[in-house]
Amino acid sequence: MPEHPPEPVAAFAWIEEAQNAREQAGLVRTLRPRAASSPLLELASNDYLGLSRHPETVRGAQEAAGRWGAGATGSRLVTGSTELHAELERELASFCGFEAALVLSSGYAANLAAVTALSDRGTLVVSDAGNHASIVDGCRLSRAATAVIPHSDPDAAHKTLAAHRGRALLVSDSVFSVDGDAAPLAGYAAACRDAGAALVVDDAHGLGVLGEGGRGAAHAAGLAGAPDVVATLTLSKSLGSQGGAVLGPARVIRHLVNTARTFIFDTGLAPAATGAALASLRLLQREPERAGHAREVAGRLYGQLTASGLTAARPDAAVVSVRAPSAAAALRWAADCREAGLSVGCFRPPSVPDGISRLRLTARADLTGEEIGRAVATILSTAPAGATDR
Repeated sequence: MPEHPPEPVAAFAWIEEAQNAREQAGLVRTLRPRAASSPLLELASNDYLGLSRHPETVRGAQEAAGRWGAGATGSRLVTGSTELHAELERELASFCGFEAALVLSSGYAANLAAVTALSDRGTLVVSDAGNHASIVDGCRLSRAATAVIPHSDPDAAHKTLAAHRGRALLVSDSVFSVDGDAAPLAGYAAACRDAGAALVVDDAHGLGVLGEGGRGAAHAAGLAGAPDVVATLTLSKSLGSQGGAVLGPARVIRHLVNTARTFIFDTGLAPAATGAALASLRLLQREPERAGHAREVAGRLYGQLTASGLTAARPDAAVVSVRAPSAAAALRWAADCREAGLSVGCFRPPSVPDGISRLRLTARADLTGEEIGRAVATILSTAPAGATDR
């Protein structure tokens, strides 16, 4: 007699087991739609310069949508490139000190474009262990050999590149999103030049905060415009809009136009986001002091929190990271802050490379002294057991 066929298995039954494991580890993530206005003091967003609701930024979005329509209508190589996109690219490149720029639909897409288009199976990609997930995914998609070096270790970069014969590039965040520490760009650049390798810098958290007038970490390190350096940006943080860009030598940008799949096959950035980013960029050029204000606020938050016994990473830009005793404690801490009127970020595995959960605070340039004091008082009053050393 023929054997009975096995009982069918529900296709997604395994998801319940995975969800249960996340719940037990305190790692469940949920969406929390926010209202258009909120009484909360906001220290969770990446709106470093406080420009997402600035009248000029909003007006830039409105005018662009009114002139060009709600959507880009196609990929950049078909109908998705407008004069506004070209204008933003020219001004971004000029402001940051690079020869050319290419705008994409997100900073994530920009990192995928840069890493995959500048490497192949014969390339060695050297990646800092603290890099953002978009860089990690770019390395995977590139099919290149990838060497992950210890965090912020130029000596390891030099040794790894020196042992390789052939095309190579080193890719690193300029400011790491978890602890807000800056990469040793000068050391990484030196290691690349000794080996004839390219340097790709993700300046998502440096633009608008570091460098002269917020021109970014590459500019601050004297690397902007170098023939062997490429920078990627996001327009969603300091510029308060959405989208991303790759900046570099003109020949690199031409190469991306012809080879970067996240550029070729993706719909162009919506006109409203393009117009908003351009308006914010022009505002920053008129008010360059905003960059210094963001760094000053970060320093004050760090100083007051650590003086009260909390463990925090010294900020090099606008991110202030405060360690929590556990993932569950971090989640509870963030929820208690929210109930007390303060919105803070909560970073837990797998978002943290060292497995240590944290509260992540955004030091916005427009925060007042009173708001800084209120934020610190709220964080301290809701701190869980084991969060302080006093």
